[in-house]
Amino acid sequence: MKNENVDQQNLTVSTPPRPRDSLMPHANGVTMVVMRAYGPAGDSLIGLGDETFDGYPAITLKLRADGREGLVHLSPVHGDRRKTGFTDIKPGTKCELFCPVSGKRLDFVGPVDDGSGAEYYAIYLTERCTPDAMVAISDVWAHYHSRIIDDSELISYWARTHDEA
Repeated sequence: MKNENVDQQNLTVSTPPRPRDSLMPHANGVTMVVMRAYGPAGDSLIGLGDETFDGYPAITLKLRADGREGLVHLSPVHGDRRKTGFTDIKPGTKCELFCPVSGKRLDFVGPVDDGSGAEYYAIYLTERCTPDAMVAISDVWAHYHSRIIDDSELISYWARTHDEA
């Protein structure tokens, strides 16, 4: 369709608001808190233990590193490096990341583009487990690179690079 055939003066394009209940704005609208997180089979990763960070339930993953494995509880506040549980891992160690409920390995997303050799794996933000809504986390211990993708938008990058109006 050509633009000349569109009555642009009377055209209104709108998208109904989509509830973003998997992410909650926190601290002046730029820090994101993951409120819902799912493994590759759609199992919830939130609140599997009693661990909380600033009152928010932790995201729990099963890790395998250096021939050992255990549960690690991650802060759901994006960019917060706090974690509890299986944490006595040497920085730089490559880890295997699993869903603690299904036992399935987290889905591979792709390489981290910083030359470190780290790779991204998916924690999904909806039970549909689609790549348009996920947190991509690094598989290298103490390599603090993650990305939040919601509605196919890289919102973690936007939150870091935009000042509040």
